[in-house]
Amino acid sequence: MNLGLQGKPVLVLAASDGLGKAAAMEFAREGARVMLFARSEDRLKQAREEISAATGERPEYVVGDITVAADTRNVVAAAAQRFGSVFALVNNSGGPPAGGFDAFDDDAWQKAFELTLLGFIRSIRAVLPLMRAAGAGRIVNFTSSSTRQAIDNLILSNTFRMGVVGLTKTLARELARENILVNVVGPGKMDTARLRNIEAMRAEKLGLALGDLQKKSAAEIPLGRYGRPEELARLAVFLGSAANTYITGQTVLADGGLVQAY
Repeated sequence: MNLGLQGKPVLVLAASDGLGKAAAMEFAREGARVMLFARSEDRLKQAREEISAATGERPEYVVGDITVAADTRNVVAAAAQRFGSVFALVNNSGGPPAGGFDAFDDDAWQKAFELTLLGFIRSIRAVLPLMRAAGAGRIVNFTSSSTRQAIDNLILSNTFRMGVVGLTKTLARELARENILVNVVGPGKMDTARLRNIEAMRAEKLGLALGDLQKKSAAEIPLGRYGRPEELARLAVFLGSAANTYITGQTVLADGGLVQAY
């Protein structure tokens, strides 16, 4: 299938590692012109070199923090200057700290809001004039399988990821007639540093060896294994491509069949 991404400008947030880097890699494989955004310049440089070596495409990058409004405006302005526009925006961020309700004060809730919801709102606000001027656009918001089934000890993530779904559903209706399609992708248990950190905390709390906990956790997934970042990335690339012409306002999970909710 031709995804129609050759030469298309794509902006990927939190793209120096994990799911964001995997998405940037897969967009580059399709010939897109990719802009990376993350806080660490060293890790961005490394990601750029890895993507270039694997795909033959050399991404651009801008250093910044999704929780800082000026940084978000800067990366969109840089993409507009270097690429002329932004066809696809991939909203992604690190996750807020793990913990239950009693663990967090107002400051922690505010920081989680800015990281996982307000940052997405700001980036969408910044790219919309470019997409409207071009007459088309695709927005893919990374969340979590917790939008269908809450995950224990992740109250901050559970709360604000649902906000992203509400934002996506509403924007999909508002922007459909402008050919701007907006969707959510939700990873299940993906083999990422964040999942490994969360499971290390859980294993310590339960008094289990990390390997034993991971084996038990993988066995709960119908496919019998954790997902690979590129498996979620390929889903995001389709939804963010010109080949997607009729899917909008949807939340699609890549979870190996783990979540039982409809």
